[in-house]
Amino acid sequence: MGVFKAYDIRGVYNRDFDKTTAYKVGFFLPSLLPCKYVVVGRDTRLTSDEIFQNLCKGITDAGVDVWDIGLATTPEVYFATVYLKADASVQITASHNPKEYNGMKISRTGAIPVGGDSGLKDLEQMCLNGTVEPVAEGKKGKVIPKDIREVYLNYQKQFVPDLEGINLSVDCSNGMSSLFVHELFGNHANYINDHLDGRFPAHEPNPLEVENCAQIIEAVKKNKSDVGVIYDGDADRVMFIDERGRFIQPDYVTGIIGAYYLAKEKGSTLVDIRTSRSTTEYLTKKGATEVYIWKVGHAFAKMKIREKKCIVGGELAGHYYFRDFYNCDSGILASLLVLQTVCALKKEGKTLGQLIDEIVVYANSGEVNFKLDQKDEAMEALLNEFKDKNPERILDFDGYRVEFPTWWFSVRKSNTEPYLRLVVEAKTQKELDERMAVLKGIIKKFK
Repeated sequence: MGVFKAYDIRGVYNRDFDKTTAYKVGFFLPSLLPCKYVVVGRDTRLTSDEIFQNLCKGITDAGVDVWDIGLATTPEVYFATVYLKADASVQITASHNPKEYNGMKISRTGAIPVGGDSGLKDLEQMCLNGTVEPVAEGKKGKVIPKDIREVYLNYQKQFVPDLEGINLSVDCSNGMSSLFVHELFGNHANYINDHLDGRFPAHEPNPLEVENCAQIIEAVKKNKSDVGVIYDGDADRVMFIDERGRFIQPDYVTGIIGAYYLAKEKGSTLVDIRTSRSTTEYLTKKGATEVYIWKVGHAFAKMKIREKKCIVGGELAGHYYFRDFYNCDSGILASLLVLQTVCALKKEGKTLGQLIDEIVVYANSGEVNFKLDQKDEAMEALLNEFKDKNPERILDFDGYRVEFPTWWFSVRKSNTEPYLRLVVEAKTQKELDERMAVLKGIIKKFK
C-alpha cells in the first residue's frame, strides 16, 4: 500500500487509496495506539468529508469514540491532541499536494508524530492483513463534536505583535489558514484567496513552488507591503515575500525565527540536511549553543527536537518547529514570529529584505528536482565522485550531504514525490555554477 509514507498516509484519492483504506485505518488505529477516543480534524478538500465518514466508522466499529473538531488546520489538530489529552489523533489532509490528493497525519499522546518507523508500517500491515471484526452494536463508539476553535484562536493571539503602521499581504491559498487570519491580522492585511475552496482555484497550495507565489508577489508590490505571507493548504507551512517582491528561501527564515528565541534564551536549534550555511552560521552568531542537522520531514524533526531539547527548528520546505508548541510545526505561529521581527525592524528604519541580505552570505541553488528512475544509482555516483576529494564532512542519514571548505551539496530522494532533490551552495556564484554543471552532468546519466 504505497500511500503509507515516511511521514504520513498520502496519495491520489480513489486511485492510491479509497474509503476502504480510510475505514481500515480507523478500525486498526486503536490497536496501534490504545485510546478511549481519537481526535479527528479535516481540511477543506472535496474528498475530506468522505474520508472522515469512513475513518470515523472504522474507529467507532472498534469501540472507540471520535472527538470531531471539524474543519481545522493541521497545527490545530496537534494543539487539540494535547489540549484534549488524546492518546491518538488524525488530521485528514494532503497538505500542499494538488486537489486530487488526500491523506491522513496521525499523532499519539503529546502530539508525537506517527511515522514510518514509529507505527505507520505496523498500521499498514494491520490494514493489509488484519481481520475486521466490529464490536457489538451496543459497544460501538460515538462521534462527539468538540469545538476548540476559540481556545486555539486565543492561544495564537498571544503571539500577535503590535501591527500599527505595518502593511501585510496574505495569501491563504484557499486553504485552512483562512479559518484564523482575519481575526489575527485584522485590517493590517490585504487578503487574497482567503476563502476555503478544496478545488484550489487560484493556484496549487504549495508555496515552495515559486510559480504559486505569483499573486502574493504582485500583491506585495501593488500594496507596497512590508512583507507578504503565503500559507500551504493545511497551514503547517508558510513562506515569505520581502518588501521588494523577492521570495525568501525558507531556510533563511529559520535564522530569523531562531534569532527571535535566542535573544530571549540561549539553547540549541535544529535544521534539516539541506539548510544553507548562511543560516547555520547566523544561528551560531545569534547564540545557538549547537545547530543540529537532521533528516527532512516532520516525523523526524519533532522527535530529534525532543531528543536534543532544541528551542526551535526549521526546514527548507517551510516547516518551523517550536519547543513551546509541543515541538510541532505551525505556519501561522511562524508568521506571527516573523512579524515580530518585521515590526521591530520597521521601528529601526530597516526592512525584512535588508535583514535577509545580512543573513545570506553564500550563493545557493535552492532545491533542484530531477525526475529519475535510477535515483539510488545517481546518488551513489555523486558520492563516489566526491568522497575521495578530501571533503570536510559527509552526512549520510537522509541521502548525502558532502561538505568542502568553499562549497557543499545535498542529494536525497523525496519521501512524498517521485523526485531526486539536489541543493548546492558555494562562496561565489561562479563556483556555484561550475559545481552545479558537474553535478547535473552526473545526474543526467541516470535519466
